Amino acid sequence: MEFVGSAYKKEIKTKISNITITEFVLLGFSDVPQLQWMLFGIFLFMYLSILISNSIIMLITRTDSGLQTPMYFFLSNFSFVEICYVTVTIPRMLMDICTQKGTISLLSCAVQLCFVIMLGGMEFLLLTVMAYDRYVAICNPLHFPLVMNNKVCVQLVAACWVCIIPVVSGQTYQIFSLPYCGSNKIHHFFCDIPPLLKLACGDTFVNNLAIYIASVVFIMVPFLLILVSYGKIICNVLKLASTGGRSKAFSTCSSHLIVVVLFYGTATITYVQPKAYQSESLGKLLSLFYTILIPLLNPIIYTLRNKDIMVALRKLKTKLSVYGNT
Repeated sequence: MEFVGSAYKKEIKTKISNITITEFVLLGFSDVPQLQWMLFGIFLFMYLSILISNSIIMLITRTDSGLQTPMYFFLSNFSFVEICYVTVTIPRMLMDICTQKGTISLLSCAVQLCFVIMLGGMEFLLLTVMAYDRYVAICNPLHFPLVMNNKVCVQLVAACWVCIIPVVSGQTYQIFSLPYCGSNKIHHFFCDIPPLLKLACGDTFVNNLAIYIASVVFIMVPFLLILVSYGKIICNVLKLASTGGRSKAFSTCSSHLIVVVLFYGTATITYVQPKAYQSESLGKLLSLFYTILIPLLNPIIYTLRNKDIMVALRKLKTKLSVYGNT
């Protein structure tokens, strides 16, 4: 009798595993329904704050004559990528909180995943380019106008897109080529690599290896390049005779360094750490950190610690007040 029961259970399990999934369910924050509207209000406020603050940075870096430098050109591109990045995840999350459904088709999930890792990877590459810009400006100031001219800046940003798009497209195709059967519930608020691989039925060794290699190439290598750049910057700054020159050099780099530490710290834990050691709660918490909190903090870090942007903001405020009075 016990043998018949175990055989029956095995048969049922086999039938369930043979069901091909056509859609996923993002569980998100369904485990705390009592906090539904409070979370909705908090995330909506944070999303609007990210949109407004990054849009202001883009506006002043394009219109203010004092900010027409490579550093602010890259910062403007970074703000644009930030806006796109949060728009891929937060509106969908807000809709799921409202409806308490979380259903998402395979195609929509694949598109979301593709844009999440593409825009996230683009941010890492832009941070590396920004570090190189600071390195040239401080270590080779005489050659800076020649090395970092407008054409080179555009080419560097274009090169970042060219590098990231084919890799991300291939990785997304590889992940969604896996068979998904059994449970279709994703313990996350958006389609991300670690929770998706947990639902895959086939062997994910090749996928995990590809993710690890991509993480090393697009996270660890850029991080090492940033460390080398800032190592040389610090060595050159310490050689400066004037205290004022040192403080000015450090002030232009400190905001960038803070953003680098926040980004690379959370990304390394999420994508480089072995998946066996990741808990669903930790993954969700880290994702909240790098998809919402860091994009919210970035404009604050760059504005409060940057005198040029503060001056540009005052000019913009004056122009708006004059325009309002007329």
